[in-house]
Amino acid sequence: MSFRTTDPFRNVILDDIRGAQKMLSGVVRTTAMEGSRHLSQLVGSPVHLKCENLQRTGSFKLRGAYVRIAGLSPEQRAAGVVAASAGNHAQGVALASTLLGVRSTVFMPVGAPLPKVAATREYGAEVRMHGQVVDEALAAAQEYADRTGAAFIHPFDHPDIVAGQGTLGLEILEQCPEVRTIVVGVGGGGLAAGIAIAVKALRPDVRIIGVQAANAACYPPSLAAGRPVSVDTRQTMADGIKVGRPGDVPFAVINHLLDGVVTVTEDELSSALLLCLERAKMVVEPAGASPVAALLSKPESFEGPVVAVLSGGNVDPLLMQRILRHGMAAAGRYLSLRLRLTDRPGALAAMLGVLSVVDANVLDVGHVRTDPRLGLTEVEVELHLETKGPEHCAEVQSALREAGYTVMS
Repeated sequence: MSFRTTDPFRNVILDDIRGAQKMLSGVVRTTAMEGSRHLSQLVGSPVHLKCENLQRTGSFKLRGAYVRIAGLSPEQRAAGVVAASAGNHAQGVALASTLLGVRSTVFMPVGAPLPKVAATREYGAEVRMHGQVVDEALAAAQEYADRTGAAFIHPFDHPDIVAGQGTLGLEILEQCPEVRTIVVGVGGGGLAAGIAIAVKALRPDVRIIGVQAANAACYPPSLAAGRPVSVDTRQTMADGIKVGRPGDVPFAVINHLLDGVVTVTEDELSSALLLCLERAKMVVEPAGASPVAALLSKPESFEGPVVAVLSGGNVDPLLMQRILRHGMAAAGRYLSLRLRLTDRPGALAAMLGVLSVVDANVLDVGHVRTDPRLGLTEVEVELHLETKGPEHCAEVQSALREAGYTVMS
């Protein structure tokens, strides 16, 4: 495969993506396109979910990794490959390398989820734990490449990676030729850039909207500046798109071809993940649910038919549990609050009686008796309740206050 390198914007063209599609035949799955009745009603036109969370290794990353490694010379393959990742890219590189008979080493941060570490090993990579964050693992991987001659496989900033990810755009047009808007999560930009090149070459009328987590949004300021700029990222559940600086190769494409990049909050991400699980019966990681979060946030902004790309489904079960609780709270279906009671027999039963009247389901009750802020005859009770929506939450708190309890959120 030969890529154009004289002009950054021309690094990848449609023919390159078509070549990547032929290369990936029999390697990746053509993932399903599923309609969403709930989102369609919300947006006012058909919404389809491109279920790349059902791809081999659980995300789109195998596409680009395989094309990149397959394009190495025999001498480069003999030296092996190295990558750094906390999850999806690690698994894509591991499986692609194994399929191509290439030795792979993957550096992962010490805090990487155990299921992702185990899966990367099972796909055939040698996993080395290094550093507390991905940037530290990345530096170790680059040092390893310099020392050993192994080819460094970047997660997004290489033409081969962009071409491989762009095959997803060809699939979308084949499965939903009437599409008017494609919504896709954006981290470094490899997936969005690849989709944009493929789709705009064949259907320039299709709008392509990128989505970033508000706590890790490097593209809006970069697009405003006309060049990649670094930003300080904050904690976000969407770790798959938590990138502090756009890649040079994808930025050149996105700057020219994307129709916009929007941001979503943590509450919107958790609500989207909950919706995917409940309504679409899809296990999706927060980064993969970011397009759904954008649709939930401003449904009137998207011309249909819409395709939302569910880019990955690799989520740690413990993290999923926390996110779902967060999503339920954001939707008004889970309420945590604290209140103070007189520490005497029957006080707790009386309070629970108030909750029974307003039909709030008690999930958990905790007691604190030794806090110095409490009076001698007081006890603080922490309640976790299942509720039916924001109005019900307000009704529960109002009932408790009317019964004489001091409610603290």
